[in-house]
Amino acid sequence: MNIRLFFLFLIYHINNVYCNYCDNELCDYLNRTDPASRQLYEFKLQHPKPIGILTVSSGEFVEIRQTNTFNSDQFMNQFHTDSNTHANCERIPERFVHAKGGGAFGYFEVTHDVTKYISAELFDTIGKRTPLVVRFSTAVQNLGGNDLARELKGMAIKFYTQEGNLDLLCLNFPVYFYRDPVYFAFFSRAFKRNPKTFLMDSTMVWDFVTKRPDALHTTLWLFSDYGIPNGYRKMDAFPIHTYRVYNKHGDTYFIRFNFRTEQGIENLPSDVAAEISSRDLDYYNRDLYNAIENKTYPSWRLDIDIMTFDDVKNVDYNPFEINRIWKKGTYFTKTVGRLVLDRNPDNYFRVVEQGAFNPANLVPGIPGPMDSMFHSRRQSYREAQIYRLGVNHNRIKVNQPLYFKVYNRDGVPPLKDNMKDAPVYYPNSFSGPVPYVDPNMPKEKLRIFETTAVDLEPSADFYNYILKTDDQRERLANNTVARLISVSPDMQRRVIRLFSLTDPDLGRRVERILLETLEKPPPPVLPTRVLKVPATINSIYDSKINDGDKKISSLHN
Repeated sequence: MNIRLFFLFLIYHINNVYCNYCDNELCDYLNRTDPASRQLYEFKLQHPKPIGILTVSSGEFVEIRQTNTFNSDQFMNQFHTDSNTHANCERIPERFVHAKGGGAFGYFEVTHDVTKYISAELFDTIGKRTPLVVRFSTAVQNLGGNDLARELKGMAIKFYTQEGNLDLLCLNFPVYFYRDPVYFAFFSRAFKRNPKTFLMDSTMVWDFVTKRPDALHTTLWLFSDYGIPNGYRKMDAFPIHTYRVYNKHGDTYFIRFNFRTEQGIENLPSDVAAEISSRDLDYYNRDLYNAIENKTYPSWRLDIDIMTFDDVKNVDYNPFEINRIWKKGTYFTKTVGRLVLDRNPDNYFRVVEQGAFNPANLVPGIPGPMDSMFHSRRQSYREAQIYRLGVNHNRIKVNQPLYFKVYNRDGVPPLKDNMKDAPVYYPNSFSGPVPYVDPNMPKEKLRIFETTAVDLEPSADFYNYILKTDDQRERLANNTVARLISVSPDMQRRVIRLFSLTDPDLGRRVERILLETLEKPPPPVLPTRVLKVPATINSIYDSKINDGDKKISSLHN
């Protein structure tokens, strides 16, 4: 009896020590990892047992012997052929721009009454919440690229309203590089990879900017302290265009949307960004995912800058130019509400890759911008989405509006119910869907005059007024020279001349830092230290194989 008690005590003690060890080990694991690193571990905690019986795509159960193709007919193995053929076909075309990104679901809540200016349903009641999805992106990087590259960042928002989807495609700067849409393809290629070297090429960038000096304003934003945000959560976002809107009385206003981060704006100096990217190319996506999993939900305050019809006619600048900031004193600002992200996608490809955002997706009360760039984007975004996702991309779940009745039929899936047996043509006499009448829509048709003239005043204003200190201006010059050092002397002179025309101090700074940099020895291109390893690991076994060959040959003799 005493021996039995002793063994029970011993087993209890050992079990207690083991459990304490496991608890300590688990606590250590939880303390040293982030939610993104624990995703699979947490999935297992939520599903202690397998989630079901494995099948092939058609639903046929996979028998365990099909998971091994050795000593069997591979072509009769449905699991083998189904898996491999699907893997060969599972990629879709990469976006031409903004290829790499992340995303999340959330909601928009109205906090202030703006019905005096906009009749859109999603803004009509204080406290109303509208579901939405957001896709963040970095403009030039390919899939798998560096989040921390100094380039534009995107924040595309899709509001699922009762009147259809409203898409606002924003950038982290309030201005854009060019106004004439004919330059879209050329601008994008200049900032992407050289077609021969397949490397980023500063010569192409500066050649385009100096040939299109209206691009300078955004270029200054890019090389300033604003150029590398400390994650998507800590940047503002702007749809850049001036939107025409109207209220329930048919009165027209012109607005600019501004999403102001409630986390506070934070940006990174170049050296810190380089150090982080050497360890984590996915820094932005990881930061966003972890914040939401930790219930530190990112949020933005939506403000609108507003001009009346008379304001637009009387200002001394073009308020529709997308590479210009509105001047203080020419508009007033109203807060609309808050955008909150509170749910990560359960599958990246299903949401982020298949997400299709189009600035042409508008709702009653917001007929949209009137500039040429916007008109071009309406078509080009749709073409890109048809190419990537098919003509029925708006029936993919993440893109599908809350309500739709169309005469479109068939095409590459998904089709949903394909409108079943409803009439397929319009107009018809057989109860097919009919258009509505918007009694609030203004009757006047407006057009704006656009000029090719280049105005350097916005660039000068940025340098002198947006940048507040000499330290900020010095960092702008340093960041510029870092991308200028590898181009030809003639190209360097062209850049300095353009900067000097904008502001003489800016030109002098860039020229001084460039000359100082050229006098120093160039930074090492090759590594300063390498590791020596055997030419091939198989060399360890070569001698043994050769010895074996000799023994075999002697036996044959």
